[in-house]
Amino acid sequence: MNKSVSVKVYHGYGHAHNLVVYGHVFKRKAKTRQVYSNNLFVNIIHLLKLFILKPYAFVEVRLKFLDQTVYHKTERDGFFKFEWDARHDVPAGWHDVKVEAIGQDGSVLNTGEGRVYVPHITQYAFISDVDDTVMVSHSATVGRRLRELFIKNPHTRKTFSDTASHYQQLALSHTEPNQPNPFFYVSSSEWNLYDYLVETFRFNKLPDGAFLLNTIKRWKDLIRTGKTGHEGKLLRVMRILDTFPNQKFVFFGDNSQQDPKIYSSIVEKYPQNIEAVYIRNIRPEKEVETIELLKKVKDKGVEACLFNDSSEAIAHSKLIGLIV
Repeated sequence: MNKSVSVKVYHGYGHAHNLVVYGHVFKRKAKTRQVYSNNLFVNIIHLLKLFILKPYAFVEVRLKFLDQTVYHKTERDGFFKFEWDARHDVPAGWHDVKVEAIGQDGSVLNTGEGRVYVPHITQYAFISDVDDTVMVSHSATVGRRLRELFIKNPHTRKTFSDTASHYQQLALSHTEPNQPNPFFYVSSSEWNLYDYLVETFRFNKLPDGAFLLNTIKRWKDLIRTGKTGHEGKLLRVMRILDTFPNQKFVFFGDNSQQDPKIYSSIVEKYPQNIEAVYIRNIRPEKEVETIELLKKVKDKGVEACLFNDSSEAIAHSKLIGLIV
């Protein structure tokens, strides 16, 4: 194996006729084993390392899933996306995948492993924003957002009270314990922060899920972390809906930025696919505007809840039967 080449595979998702897995190949990537320290300097150094990398452009990658092999090439930023049909029915649950980076001479440069989640067709699926919906991030203010990133680590990042309890109840409702309802975490954060976010969610006992993040950034662009257009997030959410046209979805977001507008526009086009929309009331000055957007959601026959505390959202989920 070429130790200077690394293959990063992110959690994927899909069903027998449309499986999706994302990842990156890097020519050089700083070692980023997290030390969970309260030392500000240690946390800053670790965060900077997440943005010190050199993508491997246009290298061949080979995915192995069950008895199938699929070939692709990375993009300019080292990113790859495999989308394929399974030869056989794939049972619900998590399944292992392996991705190899292939050199020009056909040798395997290095290998990465990941998992793909296949939900049961009758299950609900949940799409949740991350910053200021699950984690306290102050994403509307660049300085405060960077402060949260720099001074905290995945074990000290604060999540909103009762959010983990709410999501865990939803994950296990209307299904078998070994087949939890799928969660998709859609964030404006970059793929650089993937491991950071996965560990934050694991430590805070949030349901395992697939993360859909933003284009990778280099260290010189760190100041602009978390900044992406309205269209980017909309496209990522729509991609999930397109993959599961027969699934019923529940959206979670907040009103610090564009979530109410994004979700209401999706409900406008696909009301039959959406069961409910939940918006955390982070910015009271935008409450009136948010209520107006959620009224449009309700007018389409979709449940909507604007909440200040997760206990209100839990009560609403029980009222409409999402939690039993």
